Amino acid sequence: MENKITQLFNIQYPLIQAGMIWNSGWRLASAVSNAGGLGLIGAGSMYPDVLLEHIQKCKKATDKPFGVNVPMLYPNIEEIIQIIIDEGVQIVFTSAGNPKTHTARLKEAGITVVHVVSSVKFALKAQEAGVDAVVAEGFEAGGHNGREETTTFTLIPMVKEQISVPLIAAGGIANGKGMLAAMILGADGVQVGSRFVASEESSSHIAFKKMVVEAKEGDTLLTLKELAPVRLLKNKFYEDVMKLYETNPTTEELKELLGRARAKRGMFEGDLIEGELEIGQIAGLIHDIKPAAQIVKEMVQEFEQAKKEVANL
Repeated sequence: MENKITQLFNIQYPLIQAGMIWNSGWRLASAVSNAGGLGLIGAGSMYPDVLLEHIQKCKKATDKPFGVNVPMLYPNIEEIIQIIIDEGVQIVFTSAGNPKTHTARLKEAGITVVHVVSSVKFALKAQEAGVDAVVAEGFEAGGHNGREETTTFTLIPMVKEQISVPLIAAGGIANGKGMLAAMILGADGVQVGSRFVASEESSSHIAFKKMVVEAKEGDTLLTLKELAPVRLLKNKFYEDVMKLYETNPTTEELKELLGRARAKRGMFEGDLIEGELEIGQIAGLIHDIKPAAQIVKEMVQEFEQAKKEVANL
């Protein structure tokens, strides 16, 4: 399945596992890479020394390409970038910040750089900054999201119309049919998050994985837009947020309710009541927890079968 994305990353399938906080450690990244996709370590939930450990373990667990996702709003960013360069990581996905800040430095080190965006405006800025590819992520996606609330179905063709670098679609993609649909709309590959949360190798807590599998349509909502828009599962913490909104809260009051380490508490430690449980709308289509390699295999098989079905329309 050779195209711009497989050539760019030297991988078998144009399928990237998202670098999600508290979910994407070296076990998941190496498993996806070994299966023919591109695995990403999620640096957003790691202190520099922890990231170093995960990179080194991932290098031992796979001889295939893998990358690191770096949300640029987190502290220790300079140290994180230097570790990535020193360890010879070849692929970096940046997000949540200005791509001009680190793209040139990373590319000077021979690293392929991809930036995650939520709008045509930011896709153009990323291309101008010199990135090698862009991930356009729709409003359906889990975790932190764009303020524009543009869905994947409309975002991908609009971005495709404006940029010349390879385009990766994200948000609401969890199977082969979704992968094909995104590529028909103009994407050269896809980035998948929520489906890999419910994998055996995901570093998230089993209680969170089971809640994802049990989720139905309408069980997620995008909220906390005044801080950083985030899509999460409805639980007591979500209800507390909704009650606070009834009082027309200040930004400081929202920050006080959110507190610190709320996402870690939910996704990594398994507190389904008070934790922040980040997941995409597509959770309603995820019904089991299985090995990452099986997820990749089934997605590719369904993709190929869907192509045949479309050809017969």
